[in-house]
Formats: sequence, C-alpha cells, structure tokens
Amino acid sequence: MSTSEPLILAFDTSAAHCAAALLSGDRVLARAEEAMAKGQAERLMPLVAEVMAAAGKALSDLDAIGVGTGPGNFTGIRISVAAARGLALALGVPAVGVTRLEAMALDQPRPLLACVAAPRDQLYLQRFGAGVARGPEMAALDRLDGWALTGLTVTGDRADEVAARLGAAVTEEAPRAVAIARHAATRWRDPALPRPAPLYLRPADAAPSSAVPPAILPA
Repeated sequence: MSTSEPLILAFDTSAAHCAAALLSGDRVLARAEEAMAKGQAERLMPLVAEVMAAAGKALSDLDAIGVGTGPGNFTGIRISVAAARGLALALGVPAVGVTRLEAMALDQPRPLLACVAAPRDQLYLQRFGAGVARGPEMAALDRLDGWALTGLTVTGDRADEVAARLGAAVTEEAPRAVAIARHAATRWRDPALPRPAPLYLRPADAAPSSAVPPAILPA
C-alpha cells in the first residue's frame, strides 16, 4: 500500500462494456474499456490484470477498490460488485461503491442531469445541484417535463434527445472507471463505509414461474 497518494483500482460492467482504471492520487496510471454485450464475467479479471500490468503494479499495492453499482444491467452489476467484494476481502482493503449517475456528475457543471438508458424507452435519471437535486429515479423519455430547469446541462445515454426535449445543453461524460476511482478516492478512508451494493431502480425482468411446484411428501 502507498504512504502518500492512494493507489485505487476501479472497474465497471453495469452496461454493455467492461471498463477498468488505476489511479495514483489524481493521476491515471492505466485504463481500458471494451464494448461488449455479454462476456463481462470472463473478461473482467483479465482486463484488471492487463491494467495493473500496464502500470507496473500488483494487486497487493492497492489501497482501495472502486466499483460501479449501477443502475444498469442486473447481471453486469452483480459481476462487478461480487468481484470488488471478493478482492477487497482477499487484499484487506476497502471497496467503495459508486453509482454510474454519481460518476457521470464528477466535475460537471451544475445543475446537471445524468442519464442512463433503461428498457422500454425509459431512463434512469438523477439531477445534481444545490437546491435542485432529485433522484435517482426511472422515467419515460416522453415524460421528462418535471426535470426541466434553467441552465440545465445533460450528460450520459441519449443526452442529445433529452437535452432537446428540455431545452438544455449537453456535455460529454468522463471515462467511467476513471470517474469511479476518483469518487472512491474521496470515500475510502471513511470508517463507516458500507459494502458496495447494487443500485436497482426497477424489478428484474425475470418473472416467477407459473408452474405448480412439486409436492413434498412426508418422510
């Protein structure tokens, strides 16, 4: 572990990507992001190993781990959160959960509306700014009137469409894993830090089986 600038690994698989970054203090030592609709479970740890190797660091050098907790794809979120918890336990370092919406808002102008795509033409939304904070919530793309605000800037998925509907400006979001690591750097020393947990803003798509369960006979 470092004695000055903390060494923080962060990763995220909450959407159709696999992303990782390694930061020393505010310096990005290495980062990588790959688009993928599936296969994150097999790709995450090799990608982490590649990022660590590119920076010439070992997992044992880490001070903390940051992980994206969603909202987004249920399976992808569980993959990253489970990996972060496991690594943190094995290494004896804290794991910090950071939502993708929080990561999007890092160093962005205020007021800011962060957007993450959700199924069926909906969005996960969170508005940041003193006195105007709202969310996170899920809303339909055609029902965004209540999110409008003077001077609003929009970032994230479908930002151009959302901004056009709300009369807002658009800004690019920071690299996901880098933003997660920078958030983690402000929290990892907190003695009351909770374990990372997925942020789910909707029920899972899977429905309970309608089949009649088998009868359990007495022994």
